[in-house]
Amino acid sequence: MGLLSLKRPNRLALVAAAVLVLLGATAHAELVIIVHPGGPDSITRQQVRDIYLNRSSQMPDGQRAVAFELPAGNSMRDDFNELITERSDAWLKTFWARQVLTGKGQPPTEISSASGMKSVVSSTLGAIGYLDSTLVDDSVKVALTPEP
Repeated sequence: MGLLSLKRPNRLALVAAAVLVLLGATAHAELVIIVHPGGPDSITRQQVRDIYLNRSSQMPDGQRAVAFELPAGNSMRDDFNELITERSDAWLKTFWARQVLTGKGQPPTEISSASGMKSVVSSTLGAIGYLDSTLVDDSVKVALTPEP
C-alpha cells in the first residue's frame, strides 16, 4: 500500500509527524559561555579563546580564570571547540600535552556532565565554562552567546 493510498486521517498524522521532526531538527542547543555569578558581565570570544588556549590566565575583570570543559565526545564540547578554540580535540590534546610537559600550564579541568559544569562554575570564583542555554539558571551568569 503506497503513501497515496493512505486514508486522509492517516496522511494528516504523517504530515504532523513530519512537521514535528523538522521542528525538532531546527530546535538545536545553543552554546553559551557561563561564569561564576561574581564574574564579569560579558566576555569576548577572543578572551574566552585566550583563556582556553593558555594565552591568558585572567578574566576581563582581573580575576584569575579557572577554566572547565566537558568530556571529549560531548556535543557541547564539540560546539565549543568549533566556535571558540577553532581547534580539534586531537590538536588540543597534543597542545595541552606540550604545555604540561614544558611546565607552561594545565588544561581546563574536565567536568563529567552539564549539571556538574553548572555546579562547579557556580561555586568557583573566577570560573568559566560552557553549557546548552536551556540548562542555565540564576546560579551562573551568561557572559557570552557566541554566534555561529
